[in-house]
Amino acid sequence: MNEEQFEAEKGYQASLLCFRQMLENGKITQEEYEQIDTILLEKYRPLLGTLFCDNRLT
Repeated sequence: MNEEQFEAEKGYQASLLCFRQMLENGKITQEEYEQIDTILLEKYRPLLGTLFCDNRLT
């Protein structure tokens, strides 16, 4: 993993953590969380994040 890939992974995971906490606190719905996850996957294109995400890239 190079520096650029590491930064993308870090950005994705950090962003997703905030939204996961919002989901757990009832601030957003599961559907909204899944939409956000898709947007973050498209933005960051993480290498490892796609292994753990609930959504699949097409």
